Amino acid sequence: MNYLQGEILYIDKPKGWTSFDAVKRVRGALLRRMKIKKLKVGHAGTLDPLATGVMIVCTGKATKLIDSLQAGVKEYIADIALGATTPSFDLETAIDATYPVDHITRQMVEDVLKRFIGRIEQIPPKFSACKVDGKRAYSLARAGKDVDLKPKILVIDDIELLNYSPSSIRVRVVCSKGTYIRALARDIGEALGSGAHLTDLRRTRVGDISIDRCMSVAQAADFIATAEVEYPEEYLKLMNIEKNII
Repeated sequence: MNYLQGEILYIDKPKGWTSFDAVKRVRGALLRRMKIKKLKVGHAGTLDPLATGVMIVCTGKATKLIDSLQAGVKEYIADIALGATTPSFDLETAIDATYPVDHITRQMVEDVLKRFIGRIEQIPPKFSACKVDGKRAYSLARAGKDVDLKPKILVIDDIELLNYSPSSIRVRVVCSKGTYIRALARDIGEALGSGAHLTDLRRTRVGDISIDRCMSVAQAADFIATAEVEYPEEYLKLMNIEKNII
């Protein structure tokens, strides 16, 4: 593996970790393995702390590919609770309102989901990394300040209802970059004449990379610790190293 020249690792981000947490752990393993103090490492597409699944991590010169990699179509499996809302549209914040669900049927859900397929406008959550006057929206929201976010155009390629109950649904969503699934949960709840919030989210695909190709963070650390490391010729000359494999 030539991490300085650039490699791409596929990680299954665990729940409760930020995307930065996962990158930090991978970078630490790389620095220890390569016995260096600095290495550029980045990820293609942020996942919320409560979400799990595919996260593409790039090293060295491969970080130049991040924009193109995160532009790939995403696939998610989402669990959505019906009849209640939260300020963050997920479980990061407590329920702030409840709504009736007796009128909701499976057929009604199927019909509503079809409305979101195609090119749509979506207002991002105020608890998000979107910037407002140079500041992150979530910082303003957590400080109790008003956050005015403009709608964004995005594309939903497909929404499939995987499971239905009177109080919750599970859906598979195939969508473009920039889609907030918890905002989609909010909009689905409103379209059903009720409320809704996201209770679980797993990203199962980014572009051509599916979840079955991903390593856990622990597996990635083990792989990094044992795989052979190759250095670019220019680095070897700079460091006056004769061997190019360690």
